[in-house]
Amino acid sequence: MSYEMIAITMFATMLVMLLTGQRVFAAIGAVAAGAALLLYGTGSMEMPFNAAFQLFNWYPLLTLPLFIYMGYIMSETGIADDLYRMFHVWFGRVRGGLAIGTIGLMVVISAMNGLSVAGMAIGATIALPELLKRGYDKRMVTGVVQAGSSLGILVPPSVVLVLYGMIARQPVSQLWLAGAVPGLMMAAMFIIYIAVRCRLQPHLAPILPKEELDIPLRDKLKLLRAGVTPFLIFFFMTGLFVMGYTSLVESSAVGATAATIAALVRRRLTFRILHETVKKTLGISCMFLWIILAALAFGSIFDGIGASRAIETLFITNWELSPLEVLIMMQLSYLILGMFLDDTAMLVIVAPLYVPLIVSLGYNPIWYGVLYTITCQIAYMTPPFGYNLFLMRSMAPPEVSLWDIYRSIVPFVLVMTLALILVIAFPEIALWLPGQFSN
Repeated sequence: MSYEMIAITMFATMLVMLLTGQRVFAAIGAVAAGAALLLYGTGSMEMPFNAAFQLFNWYPLLTLPLFIYMGYIMSETGIADDLYRMFHVWFGRVRGGLAIGTIGLMVVISAMNGLSVAGMAIGATIALPELLKRGYDKRMVTGVVQAGSSLGILVPPSVVLVLYGMIARQPVSQLWLAGAVPGLMMAAMFIIYIAVRCRLQPHLAPILPKEELDIPLRDKLKLLRAGVTPFLIFFFMTGLFVMGYTSLVESSAVGATAATIAALVRRRLTFRILHETVKKTLGISCMFLWIILAALAFGSIFDGIGASRAIETLFITNWELSPLEVLIMMQLSYLILGMFLDDTAMLVIVAPLYVPLIVSLGYNPIWYGVLYTITCQIAYMTPPFGYNLFLMRSMAPPEVSLWDIYRSIVPFVLVMTLALILVIAFPEIALWLPGQFSN
């Protein structure tokens, strides 16, 4: 059997195992172990051992549990609820103000947690019922929550970019800086779309009743103080990092500590909440560790048989594609995979193949990490099997049907596609900020 056929067989076997419902790390790890034994014999047992030590020696991985803990503390203690109430009062007089405020909420939740699932859960359970209760169009606001939650994998501290950095051997700090401007640009594009559409179709977003908004200035300022806490934690955490006072790991520790202190000051940190937070943090962190370990083992086999070089030869030599055409094909493959898999599974399956190819084509792997993440966001919301579509269906109220969810995301997918095209056409959108801090 040729090396190309071995690579195709490994890839196909892994996809079949994933489609059977196996856990991602088990499917990838089992294929890697089986291929290693068949190709290299019992000596290949050293490969997962070496991959494990390679993983545990990667110091920035410590940021993963710390950021996840910070996000869960803020969610479980109701600090995110305070933030939404602030948006409700301060943006309620603007046409579409609560929808715009929800995008702001999603950006902050993204900055607190780095996982789109956390933003989706908070948006669907806090923001969506409030928006529907106040007469907002169900299709528009369903799209708002889904689009806003997708920012969690792009706005720093993005957990997905941490995993990409591990697999692509790129500095996480540079990846986070690269994702900041495109993430905020995409949030601004969502806000512009909402504002324009609500202006043209006022019935989609009625202005809130006067009695709900006419509250004393003292109460408004109290809400503002409560809602500003997440912003203060985020800017304190990132400000120390950007100014060079803390390292990446130290910055994540500052954020986790600040969130815990905020919960204590508000007398919301109970033993039950702390136990649940630690339990959820441990579960998510261990899941990612197993996935990365399986990905490293799988990637080492692929590198050993020359699969990356075979793909490069196929695209460039045999098909005679230009670098831009190869890039577009890569993004299309992510869109197709995203209909069936989550971002982590896509990353560990395809990144070990694509990152060496990107480097050989002369593209910046930091920039490509941002492209990958935006494409994942689009894939998450693409019917028929987009990951976010079914998450929303499981958490949305009964009056929101699956057809409503499908229709709600169309304009937001178009906005995100425009953002992707802009970042491809103008790489400095992603690379300008990392360039400022690399000198």
